[in-house]
Amino acid sequence: MKNGVWLAILSSFIFSIMNALVKAVSLTIPYSESVFFRSLIGTIIIFIIMKKKKVAFSKTGVPMLMVRGVFGALYLLAYFYTIAKIPLADASILAHLSPIFAVVLAGLFLKEKVPKTLFYILPVVLAGAFMLIKPQEFSSYSMYALIAIGSAFFAACAATSIRYLSSRHHAYEIVFYFLATATLVSIPLMWNQFVIPSPLELFYLICIGVVSLVGQLFLTSAFTHENVIVVEVTRYIGIVFNAFWGFLFWSEIPDGQTILGGMLIIASCIFLSRRRSLEAKVDKLRLNKVAMNTNAKR
Repeated sequence: MKNGVWLAILSSFIFSIMNALVKAVSLTIPYSESVFFRSLIGTIIIFIIMKKKKVAFSKTGVPMLMVRGVFGALYLLAYFYTIAKIPLADASILAHLSPIFAVVLAGLFLKEKVPKTLFYILPVVLAGAFMLIKPQEFSSYSMYALIAIGSAFFAACAATSIRYLSSRHHAYEIVFYFLATATLVSIPLMWNQFVIPSPLELFYLICIGVVSLVGQLFLTSAFTHENVIVVEVTRYIGIVFNAFWGFLFWSEIPDGQTILGGMLIIASCIFLSRRRSLEAKVDKLRLNKVAMNTNAKR
């Protein structure tokens, strides 16, 4: 197995530990406070890394960096909220809808080609999401599931903005603005419900901040060692890890409808990723052929 794949699996495992810690601490600590500590600790660490690596802050493009930060903050708030309210596996499956949104957003704002396959698999994805939301049994769970889908949308918005910013700014700077913005956004939300954490809860919160940054570093390294599509597909193993923690610590057992809906979503996203990769290769070969013909005529 290639290094990039192992790194992607390791990052998914580390992020699943973060999710389990978030759920454990959410029993007594508000989700906004978890986001605050996660972001504040990450901001401090990434700032120290930037200083050691001598990565300077940009003087231009700051508004777009802030926009990326806001999208990332909204994703964290929505995701941490749903982790606290619904089973880990369910929250993880719905959050993994982000590639579908990302493909659409990249087509709208980055003018990237939208795979024709998307229009065929979209009904399957919607069917899977419908099974997880369970509107026929409408309850508070259904609302939490919708918020989880919202987290996937915000994650896709953040991913799209990162693709735009990556050619203009250092990766550390993009991460810094994300975490710093999330810290600021979470302050007013937790202001009236701040809970002074016990020593154990504070330990959990510190671990959330450190573990999440470690997972991010492994994920970044995975993208440098392996094709983006391969890494995206490999990351779906994180759903298995989350389901394991949910069963081990909270006796969460997905019902048949959730399993079927999850399989539809995962299979659709993997199929879309592979088709997108294949279409990109075909387009590249076509462009190379055109270039060769042009050179031959010269």
